[in-house]
Amino acid sequence: MSAAQTPGAHRIVVVGNGIAGQTACDSLRTAGFDGELTVVGDEPRPAYSRPALSKALLVDGGSHELAAPAHGATELLGVAAVGLDVAARRVRLDDGTDLPFDGLVIASGARPRRLGDTALTLRTLDDALLLRDRLAARPSVAVVGAGPLGMEVASAAVQAGCEVTVVADVAPMRPQFGPFLSAVFTAAATAAGVKIVYGTATGLDETGAVRLDDGTRVDAELVVAAVGDIPNIAWLEGSGLLTDGHLVADSRGRVAPGIVAAGDVAAVPIRGSVRRIPLWNSAIEQARVAAVALLRGDDAPEFDADPYFWTEQFGLNLKAVGHLPVDGEPGFLVGGDPHGPALLHWRHPDGSGVAVAINHRIPIPKLRRAAATGLPPNSPNTAA
Repeated sequence: MSAAQTPGAHRIVVVGNGIAGQTACDSLRTAGFDGELTVVGDEPRPAYSRPALSKALLVDGGSHELAAPAHGATELLGVAAVGLDVAARRVRLDDGTDLPFDGLVIASGARPRRLGDTALTLRTLDDALLLRDRLAARPSVAVVGAGPLGMEVASAAVQAGCEVTVVADVAPMRPQFGPFLSAVFTAAATAAGVKIVYGTATGLDETGAVRLDDGTRVDAELVVAAVGDIPNIAWLEGSGLLTDGHLVADSRGRVAPGIVAAGDVAAVPIRGSVRRIPLWNSAIEQARVAAVALLRGDDAPEFDADPYFWTEQFGLNLKAVGHLPVDGEPGFLVGGDPHGPALLHWRHPDGSGVAVAINHRIPIPKLRRAAATGLPPNSPNTAA
């Protein structure tokens, strides 16, 4: 992989109109790129906030809108990239046209894994609006998958007045959060009336019930699958950019000379491993770095941001800075009840910290300082 800049770039194409693609466009302009900029989005609508879809939008129709872009890119919406010719420097679209480029940002995101033809998934605005309409009828609901997305959907279903069952391989959100926080949120879910069934879903049977690997069936009028996502890399097959079926970028987002990647589609080096980090804030940070690297090469900073994550469910609002999951008991910085308001801290063996606020109003910069120092935000030993 060349570490050189993209010389004489005057046409940059951004594939993906989510937050990574939009941030890349903004960052290119901020870094001084004044050439031709084109962004391609497969949804026929402007960019919007995906995290809002499983939170306020499902519950009360809260806003999912983003500010209108100021980058001045040509937006090609409702078309998808279906191929890439690296040597010819062209992106092929599903309407039969080709887009030439000098520089390329790959930000094509991910799509949800499917469980069956009748199970709903939640990724797009259209998905969220359909799910909200279905919940309004108060059906019995089975949510397959107990990660943050699945539990947020379960919370919204409870608030809509539905009887809810969650099918979980392991304790809810334990792989993402660790055992302590998993227990806090599992207790809140069960207190709200959610039934948790442990097992691995293998699909839906002929009646639409969820079928588990031990033969158990979970009947529900509405099934929602939240069983992970798949990066949108099919259009890169044959491009030479994939490594063992993955789009792997370096610490500045570069995958080939003049080509960078950011967001859910890309695996990046972080804490000694190379992996995808499918978080909203991580997509933003990756896109900022990759855009500058496309213009400045090694003069760009490396991606090394502490992840920021938040979730709202069952009356709990969690904000976390640092690398989850965490093991063991936390040191309470503020409050003694993990259901909040509380500020909790963990220290990883490598010395990095994690700060978690539950039902605690705290600005993110102060939460970041708490993660780094292990001190309460208002400690005299902590910068104001």
